[in-house]
Amino acid sequence: MADDCGRHDDKQQLAKRVAVAIFGFLIIFAIVVFLVWAILHPTQPHFILQDVTIYAFNLTAPNYLTSNMQITLVSRNPNERIGIYYHKLDVLASYRNQQITLPTLIPRTYQGHQDVTVWSPLLYGNAVPVAPFLEVGLNQDMNAGMVLLNVKAFGQLKWKVGTWISGRYQININCPVYISFTGPTKAIQVGVAMKYQLVQSCSVDISLLN
Repeated sequence: MADDCGRHDDKQQLAKRVAVAIFGFLIIFAIVVFLVWAILHPTQPHFILQDVTIYAFNLTAPNYLTSNMQITLVSRNPNERIGIYYHKLDVLASYRNQQITLPTLIPRTYQGHQDVTVWSPLLYGNAVPVAPFLEVGLNQDMNAGMVLLNVKAFGQLKWKVGTWISGRYQININCPVYISFTGPTKAIQVGVAMKYQLVQSCSVDISLLN
């Protein structure tokens, strides 16, 4: 009986040691992960809408909008040790939350540490039907000489640290832009188009995909 009790106590002591070792390993692992994240916590990229060139922007009866434009979108990676893979990025224009151009896909891009990337996609929206109440508002804005558009980009990215690459994150970019149709503007005539020099900061929202 004494031998059995001794073996039972030994097993209990061994189980306790194993549990303590596992618990200690988990604590150390959590501390390491926290320190790595605290040191390498990625700062979201900065986006600027540098310019917009308008080739066509007009309403036709009964409520069709044609808006063709080329934009220059600039992205800067502020991180010193983290690269960014843009796996998918679609760009479009909207007016009062209604999409007025088709999405234009930007090719996959890798952005190195503190690199700057420039994209110049063409956005097309030929005879896009708009809601009647939006047509009224757009007519009023155009007659007033100033239209607020939003250039939006949305897609997915991954962070790269050394050889490690993260899971995919959702990125949403919103760049408000005022287009002036009357009076003195910052626009430069380029052939039949009008180029607006903006350097407009964009809001950026990044979230982990489920």
